[in-house]
Amino acid sequence: MGFSVGTALCVALAILFFSGIRIVRPTHRGLVERFGKYKKFAQPGFHWIIPAVDQMYQINITEQMIDAEPQEIITDDNLNASVDAQVYFKINDDEESVKHSQYRVNRVQYQIVNLARTTLRNIIGTLTLKSANSERGRINSELHKVLIQETQTWGIVIVRTELKQIDPPKDVQETMNKIVKAENEKVAAVDYATAVETEADGAKRSAIKRAEGVKQARILQAEGEAEAIRLVNESANKYFIGNAQLLKRLQTVETALEDNTKVIVPANAQLINIVGDLAGLAPFNNGSKSEVV
Repeated sequence: MGFSVGTALCVALAILFFSGIRIVRPTHRGLVERFGKYKKFAQPGFHWIIPAVDQMYQINITEQMIDAEPQEIITDDNLNASVDAQVYFKINDDEESVKHSQYRVNRVQYQIVNLARTTLRNIIGTLTLKSANSERGRINSELHKVLIQETQTWGIVIVRTELKQIDPPKDVQETMNKIVKAENEKVAAVDYATAVETEADGAKRSAIKRAEGVKQARILQAEGEAEAIRLVNESANKYFIGNAQLLKRLQTVETALEDNTKVIVPANAQLINIVGDLAGLAPFNNGSKSEVV
């Protein structure tokens, strides 16, 4: 009988021991209460509490994100904008902060959501829809600042806030989309016109360059012809001084030869001798009166 009582006692003690074991992870901190009164702070690791007497509450101290949930806010220009934001926060890991997050504020996440929603209404209600969309950074900064000030005694840190959306009413959104589309088409038309103008300018420059090339070629050709005439004149002055009629005859012969025309040239004329002199030949005279060329 004594053995059975001892065994039962050991089993009861074992059950009591194991039922009182608590393991706190590094991501959490524990608050131990005895009969509803704060007893001690539990760091990560192994802990044992008295079952049915003590109660441990584990608190997450990692960074958490909560959604402020979309809400309709009337902007300063009387438009109903759908606004949503996200708040990132964490509970400090020291004992006092963890206690404050549980004993000084009821349901900390719920309180943060409602505070963020109220703050957004106050901020965006003073802005037009256009300015609200263009000043998201300022709205985030003001929301973050207000949340930090209002939660100083909650034992938490507001890490950052993110304005998730500011959507105008559907009909306003459609109008804005049309305006944006028209602006994009305008920019595309301007770009196309600029490209066409650039292409036309390039073609104009190319034509000018070609014209300048043709002009330069003609100038060079004219200069060459002038130089040739100058040389002919110098030769004429050298070899045909006072013999203009002979020069004329020589030019006539040259033209006739180019056209394969047969002409009668006096054999004993000075023209033959002059041609011979120009060619570096001795004067030609065979005693005949004429020669067919």
